[in-house]
Amino acid sequence: MKLVLLGYMGCGKSTIGKAIANELQLKFVDLDAFIEEKENASVATIFEKKGEIYFRKIEAIYLKELMNDTEHPIVSVGGGTPCYGENMEVIQLNSTSFFLKAGVSTLYERLKNEMDSRPLIQTIGLENLQEFMAKHLFERAFFYNRAQHELKIDDKSIDTVVKEIKALLNLDTQWQHRF
Repeated sequence: MKLVLLGYMGCGKSTIGKAIANELQLKFVDLDAFIEEKENASVATIFEKKGEIYFRKIEAIYLKELMNDTEHPIVSVGGGTPCYGENMEVIQLNSTSFFLKAGVSTLYERLKNEMDSRPLIQTIGLENLQEFMAKHLFERAFFYNRAQHELKIDDKSIDTVVKEIKALLNLDTQWQHRF
């Protein structure tokens, strides 16, 4: 059984994933980093050179690969991963999933200086970023809300979120018997 962190870009999936892995002394992998390693190219380059459709196809393949490996029990996925193909079903069948929910203002503050490195918002423009994220969050809510657990992360420290995840894992008998 895996622990999978999902949510919108900038919500802290990778940061929290690394912290919970460190706390539990388990290995962590970020799906986007895994894709970059396998494809020998950044996500931005893949989007630019091969397009989003290609990216979403390989993303699904690599997600399944990670869900079947035994090396990385803690995984963070890209913001769009749960929203394409059968990815959310794959996550649900193979993990205890956590939706790290952040408000638009929190996400804006985190992403406004990272727009150049985020393919989906590179061309949006700072003046349109909040509206774009609000629309995107609305469109993706159906998928994010299918996670087993939801944690609101606004104004919370990394340590607080890690403690909340650990408390929820202690209640999950499948997770307890896994490690």
